Amino acid sequence: MRYLSTRGGVTPVSFSQAVMMGLATDGGLLLPERIPAVDAPTLRAWAQLPFAPLALEIVGRFVAEDDIPRADLARLVERSYATFTHPEVTPVVAVDGLRILELFHGPTLAFKDVALQLLGNLFEHLLARDGGHLNILGATSGDTGSAAIYGVRGKRGIDIFILHPHNRVSPVQEKQMTTVLDANVHNIAIDGTFDDAQRIVKALFGDLAFKDAYRLGAVNSINWARIAAQIVYYFYAWGRVSGGDPGRRVSFSVPTGNFGDIFAGYVAKRMGLPVDRLVLATNRNDILARFVSSGAYESGDVYATVSPAMDIQVSSNFERYLFYLMEGDAAAVKALMDGFARTGRLVVSEEKHRQAQADFASTAIGEEQTMATIRDVFDRSGYILDPHTAVGVAAARAVGVPDAICLATAHPAKFAEAVTGAIGRGVPLPSPFEDLLERESRMAVLSAEADAIREYVIETLRALSRTA
Repeated sequence: MRYLSTRGGVTPVSFSQAVMMGLATDGGLLLPERIPAVDAPTLRAWAQLPFAPLALEIVGRFVAEDDIPRADLARLVERSYATFTHPEVTPVVAVDGLRILELFHGPTLAFKDVALQLLGNLFEHLLARDGGHLNILGATSGDTGSAAIYGVRGKRGIDIFILHPHNRVSPVQEKQMTTVLDANVHNIAIDGTFDDAQRIVKALFGDLAFKDAYRLGAVNSINWARIAAQIVYYFYAWGRVSGGDPGRRVSFSVPTGNFGDIFAGYVAKRMGLPVDRLVLATNRNDILARFVSSGAYESGDVYATVSPAMDIQVSSNFERYLFYLMEGDAAAVKALMDGFARTGRLVVSEEKHRQAQADFASTAIGEEQTMATIRDVFDRSGYILDPHTAVGVAAARAVGVPDAICLATAHPAKFAEAVTGAIGRGVPLPSPFEDLLERESRMAVLSAEADAIREYVIETLRALSRTA
């Protein structure tokens, strides 16, 4: 399996090269040259598998044997999911007529752990095999940062620099990042929004001299390995609900800001997973919902909400979907994205707009509706949704998919203020994090400028080299 850029300017690379490259050198995103097809007998067999063996089967479809041997990949997968506290890793639970896919049983209580535990182990394996040092640079709206940090903390040959918007993540999210004091972990709070942080990261990856000199690696969902790992829980959830019947179609409701989580579901459907509807749920920051409704992808102001991980107006994985919407025409994708970079707006044809509406149902959920959904589900069942999951539940109801599998992207204790405001009671942190808010923390606060971040990375690495 080889990987191509959405913008057509990269010679095909291996899975390992794609993992280490992160963002394609032409500014595009990497995609497999083909999406592997899954037939009915395979679906029936996969429905019986526990999570880790299923992950090996699915991720293995995207990795050539002569790149990472299957035995090595199996060890990496087993190690990655041994860190989860639930025996099913991502269980599906029934709640008051709903089905909730719980993705928050990993080390940082968020769905990002499913991909980033594996990605951290992949980085370590590839560096041990091929040599060298990797400097990870990423931006987070809350959960990616801590999951990435926990995935690589203390690992040899890796330093990680994570940008988050200062005072725009929850207290628990901030502490989960900034209380990790390992020497290879560097937290940066920027005076700006997540979109500012993401813009800076893209600019620094686009500075090819800097990227090559400091061997930058990506943990954001621009890294294809994250998408591959997230595909797994769609198949897993289908197996738990369908009993392995290939004729049984299911729907998923996905709260998303960066488009990576629902894009994984879209790829699963293209692979052959029997998916009826994919519900794309956004909060007030509704660039994705507006695209599905109008055919225009247009950035706007970023609003702070009770679901801060979705407070995004430029979705980094949208370009991957655009590639498929444009039927693999990389030149068309590049022209659209270049235009968006200049004007903040791109528009697809009526035909492509109809296709997007066939691919996704979508709606934006406001603050009051989010809080009311948390309250309603709790009052009826005693189950506590985090505000992002509540957006997905509300969206499924709003677009008329009441039996959708709703992705629960974070433990409610990570957003205690919003949850308490909705149900009038707090949510205790699980035992590993009981004293989290009192722990010592460390971060730098910098301006939202690429030059400031570049200089900080350079000076930090120079200081580390002097003490090594």
